Amino acid sequence: MSTQTVTSPAARDLLQKLEDRTATIGVVGLGYVGLPLLSAMHDAGYPVVGYDRDASKIVKLKAGETYLHHLGTEMVTNLAGSDRFLPTTDADELGKADVIILCVPTPLGKHLDPDMSYIVSSTEMVAERLRPGQLICLESTTYPGTTRGDCVPILEKTGLKAGQDFFIAFSPEREDPGRKSHDTRTIPKLVGGTDADSTVLATTLYRAAIAEVVPVDSAEIAEAAKLLENIYRAVNIALVNELKPVLHSMGIDVWKVVDAAATKPFGFQAFYPGPGLGGHCIPIDPFYLTWKAKEFGHRTKFIELAGEINSAMPRYVVQRTMEGLNQVGKAVHGAKVLVLGIAYKPDVDDIRETPAAEIITLLQEFGAEISYHDPHCPVFPSMRHYDLADLESVELTPETLAAADAVLIVTHHQAIDWKSVADHAGLVVDTRNAMAPHMPIRGTYVAS
Repeated sequence: MSTQTVTSPAARDLLQKLEDRTATIGVVGLGYVGLPLLSAMHDAGYPVVGYDRDASKIVKLKAGETYLHHLGTEMVTNLAGSDRFLPTTDADELGKADVIILCVPTPLGKHLDPDMSYIVSSTEMVAERLRPGQLICLESTTYPGTTRGDCVPILEKTGLKAGQDFFIAFSPEREDPGRKSHDTRTIPKLVGGTDADSTVLATTLYRAAIAEVVPVDSAEIAEAAKLLENIYRAVNIALVNELKPVLHSMGIDVWKVVDAAATKPFGFQAFYPGPGLGGHCIPIDPFYLTWKAKEFGHRTKFIELAGEINSAMPRYVVQRTMEGLNQVGKAVHGAKVLVLGIAYKPDVDDIRETPAAEIITLLQEFGAEISYHDPHCPVFPSMRHYDLADLESVELTPETLAAADAVLIVTHHQAIDWKSVADHAGLVVDTRNAMAPHMPIRGTYVAS
């Protein structure tokens, strides 16, 4: 018998299923967030249904093949061999699930306004199959009030009542692709329901699969906490990005400054500059709060300023590349620029919001001839706002490096032979301090 307290009869029945591990868990969206979460639920003993509109993902999952290489192959191999795993493009299969977790994108529109289309459409899809006794969990990062104000009304159009007939909570994803120190099971999980029963149910669900679950008082607190986490990072990264050109003008190495400040054991956390922000979270999430704040008559000046500074970094990188080319007597027009790394962070194949796309596009507009090398991204994938799909990774050889007028480091993958870069490149523009262990280099070095 459960020791937890819920008031609704439907909640009591579902709570028992969750504790018995007999509840079927459905996950909508099998990307960087949904797939490892589904695997964690499966490993906890639950039957799982994985839904994605992308049929190629389903084909690969059934065959035990991965499409997220940073996760390795063991995860999908285990899933494919299990009779408790159903991957599907058929949304009707979600009707069998007792819990449905939404892990869908929340991008920005052209004017930095939230694009809620994925949340709305997936919630409508669930509503068509909603039945009494189900728990719906939203994991997609969004502005405070989404779960209660946007999702609940869609679901209640069925005639079922939230907190009585069905239950709904927000539990923000905290994935960091490629991180070795933590994974889905070990990253603490925030959970906030739209009512007390929903919070208990969602907490019970996640505690079965996640080492530490932290219930909070409401869905809105959980929504706002996720935004604060990423706003904190965006603002601090903007600070060091703003200092970068200032200290450069003073002849001071910003990387050494940050390392020196980081020796203080309290009151300081090290953040490092770069060529611009990437990934789904930091470049996007802060603007969800900026947009929502306007509804309440507030301007989030700190967030907006951080966004301006960070989004300006690709142009700064291009400017430094042009200055480097000038040092060696080259014009950017017609220059052969070899970009090292297009993923948004090292050692993954994730190109979401990568600053490499903007940097390459700007250089092409100035007439540069672009090639790139990335051991994790053999082909430049299609992107929402960029058309660079004709680019493919070139082999990194001494001849390739020597033939480039400029070698521009955007992503510092461990798999790249940095010693070879130091030995053979004529001009290196380094946005990541990747060459520091290999200095001095043969050619001209430009810190960017």
